[in-house]
Amino acid sequence: MSNEKRATASPLERFRELTGQIKQYEEILGLVYWDMRTGAPRKGIPQRSEAVGALSSETFKLSTSAEMGELLEMLNEPDQRSRLGEIDRRLVEETTKEYDRNRKIPPELYREYVVLTSQAESAWEEAKEKNDFPGFVPYLEKIIAINRQFIELWGVKTTPYDTLLDMYEPGLTTDELDRLFGELRNRLVPLAERIANSPNKPDTSFLEGTFDKEAQKKFSKHILNEMGYDFEAGRLDESVHPFATGLSTGDVRITTRYLPDDITSALFGTIHEGGHALYEQNIQAELEGTTLCTGTSMGIHESQSRLWENMIGRSLGFWQRYLPDLQAHFPGQLDGVTAEQFYRGINVVEPSLIRIEADELTYNLHIMIRYEIEKMLFNENLNPRDLPEVWNNKYKEALGITPPNDAQGVLQDVHWSGGAFGYFPSYSLGNMYGAQMMNIARGKLPDLDAQIAEGRLLPLKEWLTEQVYRHGKLLKPSEIIERISGQPLQSSYLCDYLEKKYREIYSLE
Repeated sequence: MSNEKRATASPLERFRELTGQIKQYEEILGLVYWDMRTGAPRKGIPQRSEAVGALSSETFKLSTSAEMGELLEMLNEPDQRSRLGEIDRRLVEETTKEYDRNRKIPPELYREYVVLTSQAESAWEEAKEKNDFPGFVPYLEKIIAINRQFIELWGVKTTPYDTLLDMYEPGLTTDELDRLFGELRNRLVPLAERIANSPNKPDTSFLEGTFDKEAQKKFSKHILNEMGYDFEAGRLDESVHPFATGLSTGDVRITTRYLPDDITSALFGTIHEGGHALYEQNIQAELEGTTLCTGTSMGIHESQSRLWENMIGRSLGFWQRYLPDLQAHFPGQLDGVTAEQFYRGINVVEPSLIRIEADELTYNLHIMIRYEIEKMLFNENLNPRDLPEVWNNKYKEALGITPPNDAQGVLQDVHWSGGAFGYFPSYSLGNMYGAQMMNIARGKLPDLDAQIAEGRLLPLKEWLTEQVYRHGKLLKPSEIIERISGQPLQSSYLCDYLEKKYREIYSLE
């Protein structure tokens, strides 16, 4: 907008232009981050991190500028606010929240943090590769220290960790999460014990062997197409840790990780990230170019990745349709395996070290361990250098196993290198949201299971688009789940679903 036009523009027009510019900068930053995590030369990371810091600083300055403050003040006046449409009202609300939070952070501290976390992700990759936790500790210490500064600047909620939780799941508290996790633990731990004592163990021998990487890539793309992922608005690449990034509804990219001796890792990693991508690709056009053009919370976002990965991708009906396709991609390797055998094999329950490869039941224990550790870091000032010992003790206590090294233990996840403390609970929240949504979907789509068994996945995608995807950040998480189910988030739907599923698989009485 020219100076002449700006002088005559309304506050809303100026606000729209300014937030649109911020969104454009964020899209460019997203592209740079994607490149850094999918093969950018390691030696170029330090300079690239500085470039990310510079652009992030400019974005930060725009979001906390005097002009932004003046516009928000005007648009929040009752007479102005009453004239705003639904989208603009929500955009002002969200931008005000971000403005109030960000303006408390000194710009130089923000830039230092962005550069640090950009460098730390590459350092984490190297540390994991070399099993070198001590080499990663200096980055982790600085990231935690700056997050503690942020918490003090924002203002401590009930506990320091509550402040971080609110970043990913607005309004969520440790008290509420302790209650939900307690309910899960009370029902799922006894279920896991019954499964461990069951003589009806699924056969997994057919999953052993070497599976061609190119064939894995082709099948991953095939399943994404079946889910309704639009390859003209995205792409599938490879990274150390699978992720999805939504640059715009027309450019939503995902990655996966191919393991030659594990056909399930890339398969379910791809479906998981595909669930994230369906959300981002199907946000309504009216939100394009605004900061509302993204998921409403990480819990709701993870509900889609976990729903598609587990409640669809690990269902019997899904493999009644897609096992023949998988067998065709790996001729001679899976011949003679029935859909029932495959279904039971991919749903085996056993303690494991790696979160992203954990079964659907014990996965929640992996999340609870990380949640407890993060609370210790921020509420009890746990020394980061003591993390391996604490991590290993908690794995021994919760799952009865101890990581043989830090690469398979405390270094396995990318999240802390990016400063994403408070994110991990989103995965179990996603499991709960997803189970509650699927319970309602089965009532609204009575032949849903038959559709899945026939490979007709689009009716479910269309229902989820209408209920979740299209709204972007226009609705809050609590509004999404209450509009769908008529009640707030409950743990009982997930527990009921898992109990029913595993009673059948393990022939439990």
